[in-house]
Amino acid sequence: MALAERGADVAVTYKQDASAVVEAVKATGRRVLALRADAADPASAEPAVREVVEHFGALDVLVNNAGVAGDLDDMWAVNVRGAWSYAQAAVEHLPSGGRIVNIGSNLGDRVPFPGITAYAMTKFAVTGMTRGLARDLAPRGITVVQVDPGSTDTDMNPADGPNAPGQLGLIPLGRFAAPREVAAVVADLAGPSGAYVTGASIRVDGGINA
Repeated sequence: MALAERGADVAVTYKQDASAVVEAVKATGRRVLALRADAADPASAEPAVREVVEHFGALDVLVNNAGVAGDLDDMWAVNVRGAWSYAQAAVEHLPSGGRIVNIGSNLGDRVPFPGITAYAMTKFAVTGMTRGLARDLAPRGITVVQVDPGSTDTDMNPADGPNAPGQLGLIPLGRFAAPREVAAVVADLAGPSGAYVTGASIRVDGGINA
């Protein structure tokens, strides 16, 4: 939505249902394409990216936004291999000035409490990928950046969920982020103001890693 509101046509991948997102983007007047694809399946990346390019005629920005918590194999497949697969597919089409924005986590920079080692490990891997791709793609004028949210009010980690009190006690601002607060940073980095930012991780975590 943040990208569409700033004038972008948007393609989204989904596993179950994207109808609400599709209708919301259409309401902004922008074009939208929804593709059923599982980020855990590396074979899904190239066909999905190719369909986006065929539909819109170009690809300017990739946002690797899929993420899961739980079983290590699932987290590795989605959080790391999925982001890598889609980045590799996208670079074949991104022009000079193109952007890759990876969604990491503040837990990929610091681990403030026990019990999250496996998840943090996958997000540290995303940080390494972001920095490496920034070096690799800079000669082509493509920037690669990472947005690291902290506790954000989503279905996976609701602000009123059982794990929220322990997190709130660590956040200097004393609240969870709203998804739109994270999305605004992504949209800024994807737009003109992000042209000279590459290889960087931008934390949106209410100060928890300060």
